Amino acid sequence: MSNGMFRARITYPKAGRLRFLSHLEVTNACERAARRAGLPYAVTQGFNPKMKVGFGPALPVGTGSTCERFDLWLREYVPADEVLVRLQSASPSDLAPSEACYVALRAPALTVSLTIAGYDVETGESGSAEDLQGFLDAVVKTGELVVEHKGKQKVFELTSTLPKEPTVRSMNGRVVVDITTRMSERGSLRPEALVMAAFERSGTGGSVLSVTRTHLAEEEEAVRRLL
Repeated sequence: MSNGMFRARITYPKAGRLRFLSHLEVTNACERAARRAGLPYAVTQGFNPKMKVGFGPALPVGTGSTCERFDLWLREYVPADEVLVRLQSASPSDLAPSEACYVALRAPALTVSLTIAGYDVETGESGSAEDLQGFLDAVVKTGELVVEHKGKQKVFELTSTLPKEPTVRSMNGRVVVDITTRMSERGSLRPEALVMAAFERSGTGGSVLSVTRTHLAEEEEAVRRLL
């Protein structure tokens, strides 16, 4: 924090019906909340100044989250607790922030630093968690996954794409798959694609009910905490 500028980092969810918002709609909603909260936000330079704000990796439409982040640059220092309360009061409940703190002005952009993402994939699997775990393990052992999207095929090398092996657990009568993926400028594997590949291998015709991003981390942090 220097030169009269402060960089607040906000953690917020994307839940309920709002998980069907596009990334652009989410960013617009967060910016409107900052304005309604009366925060002294900084603006970019140039002929068309805009709020100085930076968002983390985009979520696909329909995917929920408990851990999204954005950075908001402020012209004046406001205690982090106050930033949080003001944003919470100005945000819809399904996007209301859960945490606010300050980070260094020169910290890398969120889209650059956050390369690891964890997900809970809730399934409509009628079999056991152990059976699904076996089919997932078999898919991972093939070493790659071919995904077709909008008429194009993309090949994911699973050794590098999956920093840790997926695990399956039973929760409240549902079978949930925990998947951690590595994101890059070349794109990232959608976790439901891996689960559907396991269902295809099993021949059971299972389905994915919901996908929720549960954590975002930098590479070094992931090595310490996740692996």
